[in-house]
Amino acid sequence: MESDSSSIDLTRLNEELPVKIEEMLKLSNKEDDIISLRLLDLTDVDDFMEWFTDDNVNRFCSSDTTFITKEDAMRYIADVVIPHPWFRAICLNDKPIGSISVSSFHGSDRCRGEIGYEISSKYWGKGIATNTVKMVASTIFVDWPHLARLEGVVAVDNVGSQRVLEKAGFIKEGVLRKYYLVKGKPIDIVMFSLLSIDQ
Repeated sequence: MESDSSSIDLTRLNEELPVKIEEMLKLSNKEDDIISLRLLDLTDVDDFMEWFTDDNVNRFCSSDTTFITKEDAMRYIADVVIPHPWFRAICLNDKPIGSISVSSFHGSDRCRGEIGYEISSKYWGKGIATNTVKMVASTIFVDWPHLARLEGVVAVDNVGSQRVLEKAGFIKEGVLRKYYLVKGKPIDIVMFSLLSIDQ
């Protein structure tokens, strides 16, 4: 059987794809600032605690997790962050300043994933979150081809995060009442989505 010269060389594509994705996961914010994503590890614990213990950030986070000690944070990174299937540190000039993750649903909902992100409040309003969400949205459907829909759920009073998703191309679908638990209490959220065909 003759090979078709117009067919795709999967071996070459598999070798080049990680390099192309890594290139796409770096973005210049200003001339001298570079936003990048990478895996978080235990050596990042001090930076991790900076945004994870930031009251401005935690106000909107669903997690009840609090850290009293550095060891608590290291245990959380080892037990929750590192094994997570898609969790990255958001870095500004190689310094972790936040995190972003995508969680996949299971069973008949496997075609959906949920994006979540947090950035230390001293970096808010600089376009970093928007650029990071755009970077993830441009690669997650390649990383996880089973996804057809990426959802973002945002507290109704978290207007800044709603703007991030809108600027990143997500569509606002509506308000879901008492949909999500934040600090043990059900809250109203705004549902956003991005479809693989929207890319």
